[in-house]
Amino acid sequence: MKAEKTGFDRHIAVLDEKLGVGRSFDIVGRMLSIGGRRAKIWVVNGYAQDALLERILSAWTAVETLDVPDLQTFLERYVTACDASVETDWNKAVTAVFAGKTLLIIDGCRGGLLLEAKQFPLRSVEEPDTSKVLRGSHDGFGENIMKNAALLRRRIRTPELTLERLAAGERSKTDIALCYLEGKADAALVEELRQKINAIDVRSLAMGQESVAEAIAPRQWYSPFPKVRYTERPDVAAASLMEGDVLVMIDNTPAVMILPTTFFRFAEEINDYYFPPLVGSYLQLVRIVVLVMTVFITPLWYLLVKDPGRLHENLHFLLIQDDYYVPLIVQLLLVELIVDLLKLASLNTPNALSSSFSMLGALILGDFAVQSRWLVPEVLVYMAFVAIANYAQPSYEMGYAFKLCRMALLVLIWLADWWGFALGVAGILLLIGTTKPLVGKGYLYPLIPFNARDMKTLLHRRPISRDNT
Repeated sequence: MKAEKTGFDRHIAVLDEKLGVGRSFDIVGRMLSIGGRRAKIWVVNGYAQDALLERILSAWTAVETLDVPDLQTFLERYVTACDASVETDWNKAVTAVFAGKTLLIIDGCRGGLLLEAKQFPLRSVEEPDTSKVLRGSHDGFGENIMKNAALLRRRIRTPELTLERLAAGERSKTDIALCYLEGKADAALVEELRQKINAIDVRSLAMGQESVAEAIAPRQWYSPFPKVRYTERPDVAAASLMEGDVLVMIDNTPAVMILPTTFFRFAEEINDYYFPPLVGSYLQLVRIVVLVMTVFITPLWYLLVKDPGRLHENLHFLLIQDDYYVPLIVQLLLVELIVDLLKLASLNTPNALSSSFSMLGALILGDFAVQSRWLVPEVLVYMAFVAIANYAQPSYEMGYAFKLCRMALLVLIWLADWWGFALGVAGILLLIGTTKPLVGKGYLYPLIPFNARDMKTLLHRRPISRDNT
């Protein structure tokens, strides 16, 4: 009996050291007496669900004589919590405590008992600031992976919906969920993703979905085109699952990764599916046209007005009427940088000052720049169109990819006129064609390799039917 008590004391010392009892103020360890036998629990104070723990502890301390051979028997007789399990690996038990579970050990029993009695600090389920809809659901994913899984289950009530729980990060031990429909998703793709996530060898995934994407993405530093689509909308995620896509949900982030990702999938947007098929197809067409215009409108205009003598008389309305002192290429690149400066500044501007910030930006950077002959009105007009049109693209990553391509086109036109424009267009097409996706058949699928049915689906919003749901 003495040896067992000595072993129990040794386990307490080891767990206190691993969990940081006395070193971290939020780690709580408490000694108990259960049926005449010593016991101890550990819990993170910020996670503890006080009412549930008090009810469980009051039932345990009321036991007069505890006669159980192991923790599994104790679990079956005295534990009323739905989610409870026995764990014999102390490292896994410590990780579970940091994830929010309560750990109990009892003198004379091997291992520890893990209880799910936690509550995370959560924000309310609200619609994301981006991807708003006129009609449709107005809920959105949050930072809790369990709540996000529940939002999916609410929409897809079938046993084929599979949510595999994985973990990555040597220190962060971040929970990752691999979500797919069994029998609908490509099994080889799911296995490839599973292997890539399990092979992640980093200390921490502090940046959530971006850390995971960078850890499993092919190394292509020169390609600005995004390899992952993200969504914070449960209806978009559910629709993607029904189409055979795979979701990767990461704890502590509301953004869900949709895979496989192809170039043409970035033309899709949730509002297309909350309107009739004809209207949805029209909105999708408008988005594609505007996306192409954002890349080429300022480079083409600069190319045409760079040498006015070669411009056809029917296009003279494009010419600049006023005198200017700053070269056009400098003006265009400067405004590109100013637009990004305004975006970054607006992110750090308190809501109460956002109106004042907008007025200052319009007055100082607009009117004053024109009057001082730093910028010509035509540059501001075209760049204003580009800046507004960028918001029609639901993916920030794709918007910035095309922005970099547009700036490169301007520089090449400045250096070599039409030859520079042709070289730039060829370079953009080459970049898109050589971009490697995380998983899947190719970045340009269904164009390369060609699939007529899938291509038609991307370009035309079909009515809902049994075949496409």
